[in-house]
Amino acid sequence: MARLPSRKLLAVVGAILLLGGGGAYAVATAVVSLAPDAALLPVREISESVQPLSLAAQAETLDTTRLTLFRSDTTRSSDTADTLLSRLGIDDPSAAAFLRTDPITRLALLGRAGRNLTAEASESNALLKLIARWSPDADGTFKRLVVEKLGTTFSARLETAPLVTSTRLASGIINTSLFAATDEANVPDTVATQIAEIFSGDIDFYRALRKGDRFSVVYETLEGDGEQLRAGRVLSAEFVNSGKTLQAAWFQEPATAGQPAPRGGYYTLDGQSLHRAYLASPMEFSRVSSGFKMRFHPILQTWRAHLGVDYAAPTGTAVRSVGDGVVDFAGVQNGFGNVVIIKHRSNNTTVYAHLSRIAVKRGQTIAQGQNIGAVGSTGWATGPHLHFEFRVNGVHKDPLTLARQNDTTPLSAATKPLFMRFAVTTRQQLAAAASMLPGSAQ
Repeated sequence: MARLPSRKLLAVVGAILLLGGGGAYAVATAVVSLAPDAALLPVREISESVQPLSLAAQAETLDTTRLTLFRSDTTRSSDTADTLLSRLGIDDPSAAAFLRTDPITRLALLGRAGRNLTAEASESNALLKLIARWSPDADGTFKRLVVEKLGTTFSARLETAPLVTSTRLASGIINTSLFAATDEANVPDTVATQIAEIFSGDIDFYRALRKGDRFSVVYETLEGDGEQLRAGRVLSAEFVNSGKTLQAAWFQEPATAGQPAPRGGYYTLDGQSLHRAYLASPMEFSRVSSGFKMRFHPILQTWRAHLGVDYAAPTGTAVRSVGDGVVDFAGVQNGFGNVVIIKHRSNNTTVYAHLSRIAVKRGQTIAQGQNIGAVGSTGWATGPHLHFEFRVNGVHKDPLTLARQNDTTPLSAATKPLFMRFAVTTRQQLAAAASMLPGSAQ
């Protein structure tokens, strides 16, 4: 082969380097064009007889095949060993006896509601394996109870494993109530409660919802072995109320050197904090049974000004402080029954009456959202409910109105650019959630 002069060789190499991808494309095209046309390739037909197994051999194979049946359910507080296995379609007296007598199983399973169950059973409906999963604490882990048949006996073990966090999107339309709409969308109640809390400063969820209002939400789910065990935090949400669109997202400012990490919170997508000095309600989202107005007193049988808000709720429902403060009174007081009075800044005072239980003491410092007692019917009460008052310099004010008049705080100037980039992604996620069919979640 003749050798190219060195200058010509360098020119050729340089041309190839300049062509780059174009040169590669040309070479690839040349290789493809050299391949034979598939239509011109010879075609051969091969015929071969197949001898099936005899019927006796097939029947013998079927006889040796064993089926494993998988079933799932959720535990109930009324469950016994027999009712639980019966609901899973399992008929196994020895398994029921083990569940009744094994100390690990009795403590972790029977009478415990809301735990995810998966069961493996033989084709004769005998128990092979039973697994229960639940997440009792917010520590990022879940519990796994495994009941397994080994030979002719059963064994049980309790394990701890990490939860896996995933994200879900959902949307819905209000026809009757927020909870009815979230139920239709397969959204957990804890997520519905968070939505109400996030927008409580702008929407009166007791009186201002309209048929046709819409919500979209992006939220965390915490899973164990692929099973959803609990809902986590709402990451972002949108609510359209009477044609007005509200949006919010969870955001945590980055920590600075030598300083503790700042607390996260919800912000509008233009960077305005939704944190307020007072919560809109002393309980998680609940029905108002009597507002701040004149009413006919059910016990005194006279028309009197109702100087607070009544929240109907079952006895034992947790009651929380709507703001930071100090307990001024905790005890029994006339028609209020068991009552807690908390002093806040600017001579503001809140009153929580008819409690079944008091969880704080006089002089104790209280943080916003802290549990202070439980709903009851002590004092002058016809049924379990919480009577709540908000006083400014001793004058009664409507709590539902006052909670919406607090000023909010914007993000710092240094963090604003980071937040605005975050807001772009958040808007895209909310748009994806809104585009889903109402009543669906994924």
